[in-house]
Amino acid sequence: MPSPRRMRLILLAGLSTVILIFFYTSRLSDDAMSKEHTPFRDFYQKTKHAMDAGSSSAQQLHPADRDKDGDIDEDDRALGAEMQTRLKEAELRAKKIANQKGGLKPDPPSNVVGVGSSADGQDGAGGSSGEQVEEVRDAEAELNMILKKSPTIIFSKTFCPHSKRAKKLLLERYTISPEPYIVELDEHPMGPALQDALEVKTGRRTVPNVLINGVSIGGADDVYELDGQGLLIDKIIEFGSKRVDVARSPSI
Repeated sequence: MPSPRRMRLILLAGLSTVILIFFYTSRLSDDAMSKEHTPFRDFYQKTKHAMDAGSSSAQQLHPADRDKDGDIDEDDRALGAEMQTRLKEAELRAKKIANQKGGLKPDPPSNVVGVGSSADGQDGAGGSSGEQVEEVRDAEAELNMILKKSPTIIFSKTFCPHSKRAKKLLLERYTISPEPYIVELDEHPMGPALQDALEVKTGRRTVPNVLINGVSIGGADDVYELDGQGLLIDKIIEFGSKRVDVARSPSI
């Protein structure tokens, strides 16, 4: 039987051998794994680079195969340039049409009243409107002048039978002082304009129209009705404001 010392040496030698074997086995495993994974890593790196290159190239703009001949050549580039030119021309035409529809065109000088020759501006629509305003003012002024002639004014027309009836009643059956002033509108140069002015002032445009101090007491039917009721003298005195003396004629 070996001695204890010899046994210790054998155990140490065996332990050292096991350690050496384990160490070398680990190194060999690492080398094997490294050699085993190297092709995979190379394949991975190559694939990754290829995908990156494809992605970057896809982002670049290349002319399309416009003539459908299977490759991209000068014909495709020419067709692409021609298409770009047509698109730009169409865009310019669209902008031009939009500007023509949406933009404001200046009026011709002949349509602008008051611009250029003053005579041209006055001969246009503004001139005729100004003439109408002037005519209305002249009629109002003429009416005011007529109302100053007498407190009693009879607006009449020579051919109107109702006017004749009203004048016969007021001039023959009654004595009115100051004497009534008669305006025959069909003979007056401003007859139609005066009728318009009378309509504005009294609300009546028809004849006869009898005014006392600028206030209408009506036409022929109205004065005959007042006469029949015995109220015509009172009505004339009321509106005459002591400026008019009126009495029934003795002969009637």
